[in-house]
Amino acid sequence: MILDSNTKPRIGFIGLGIMGWSMVGHLLVAGYPLNIYNRSKGNAASLIEKGAKWFDAIGDLAENSDVIISMVGYPSDVEEIYFGTGNILDRAKNAYLIDMTTSSPSLAMRIAQAAETKGSHALDAPVSGGDIGARNAKLSIMVGGKQADFDAVLPIFQLMGANIVLQGGPGAGQHTKMCNQIVIAGTIMGVSEGLAYAKKAGLDANKVMQSIGGGAASGFQLLNLGVKMIAGDFAPGFYVEHFLKDLGIALDEASKCGLEMPALSLAKQLYIDLVSKGCARNGTQVLYTKYISE
Repeated sequence: MILDSNTKPRIGFIGLGIMGWSMVGHLLVAGYPLNIYNRSKGNAASLIEKGAKWFDAIGDLAENSDVIISMVGYPSDVEEIYFGTGNILDRAKNAYLIDMTTSSPSLAMRIAQAAETKGSHALDAPVSGGDIGARNAKLSIMVGGKQADFDAVLPIFQLMGANIVLQGGPGAGQHTKMCNQIVIAGTIMGVSEGLAYAKKAGLDANKVMQSIGGGAASGFQLLNLGVKMIAGDFAPGFYVEHFLKDLGIALDEASKCGLEMPALSLAKQLYIDLVSKGCARNGTQVLYTKYISE
């Protein structure tokens, strides 16, 4: 299938979480016909009012969409919507299938192989930037798949992100996202420890931020999550439970490569402990509390 540049394709979007909701909003503003599905219809109410069409079943959405984007929680959710009862692959008709969930590279490759046998085109395209990046259409989108398929849907990606790179074949987008999460895991630990040190040393954390926020330590995690840590704001931009899922995938993939990841292993253990204390639905910046409460 070649998307007609003169006609906007029908986009089906599955998953209206913290990031998915904003991403759908950008597509609606751009005038794309939008079909949507979410486990809870309540999240979709305002989008329906703005013109999105609700579907009660994923298969029906797939059958009526030219481009199908999924943004769900876990690899098990991805497997269910692509291979389970009433799945995307069986009902899509020569469509572009874009999974933007952070999932496993092997599952991305499996979806791509199955899509090809059924005449569809699959891309794995996980994102980074959290709720802020989604709201501002500034997401970093890491893509795995064929060049021709990437080129066909690039105008859609450009409505949701500002840094969009085809990393390689199927699974390459997910592998790149693992690189991203590995770096973030270590960085969040560093930000938490640095600000905890400032607190214990009796410094004014906001003044500390004025200095280190403009120096070599500066970066997204410090400037965004560091500010939230200081304010005691642990509302989710990205859920702890989803980050823990990502760390598990990254460690599994690293193990397959024969690579030891001591910092990543520590981060996973710290977040497991936070989940045990009821922090699964907090933002990742809640890690800071482990240092200031102990």
